[in-house]
Amino acid sequence: MRLDKFITSDGRMSRREAAGIIRRGLVTVNGETVRQADFRVDPEADAVAADGRRILWRRNTYIMLNKPAGFVSSTEKGKTVMTLLGDEEGRPGLFPCGRLDADTEGLLLITDDGALGHLLLSPRRHVEKEYFFECDPPLTAEGFDILRSGPDLGDFTARPARTESIDGGAAGRIAVTEGKYHQIKRMVHAAGSEVTYLKRTKFGPLELDPALGPGEWRYLTEGEVKALRDAAGVTDETDRTGEKK
Repeated sequence: MRLDKFITSDGRMSRREAAGIIRRGLVTVNGETVRQADFRVDPEADAVAADGRRILWRRNTYIMLNKPAGFVSSTEKGKTVMTLLGDEEGRPGLFPCGRLDADTEGLLLITDDGALGHLLLSPRRHVEKEYFFECDPPLTAEGFDILRSGPDLGDFTARPARTESIDGGAAGRIAVTEGKYHQIKRMVHAAGSEVTYLKRTKFGPLELDPALGPGEWRYLTEGEVKALRDAAGVTDETDRTGEKK
């Protein structure tokens, strides 16, 4: 692996910044100063320090993004959520784990851990996604009962949802374990109203960080990554597919 790529693996600096400190002689590999950004290192064996700080190799990237409205959950060209990541946008393999509609805001997990992403989205894992919504007209008590019972949406029948009425039904919270196209909007429509605002607030054990403004992001903590792995059924006794070793 290139030295500059290794340095950026812990998420604290960009490739450009890494190349700069390498040129200035602030990086050592196994105690020896190295000034070439393309110097090859073994991430499993070599000891790398940048400006006196030991760099620990990060095998995968896990990012929490507070998605604003107007961005598409895609890796294609255009106004996508990936363009909000700055230098991280070019990291190979990154993808949004699940999709939010262009007009939907809130928590989006972006990672290059394809195995974990697949498990988190698998219907068999029943990983909850919670949303806050506003609607017009206000949902009645009967409407919330329809959401809780799992309405028939024509092409599929939704599983029963966990819901909470807010502001007399003009708003609410809903948690589902599927991730069908426009599912929340379709469920609310089936219950007798129309969604006017939608924001995802939780993805499994992961809760949207209130410190993140629209379009802002941060790396997940080790504890958050472990909680996601637990929710997906990946433990020390299973492999990365969630199956017994």
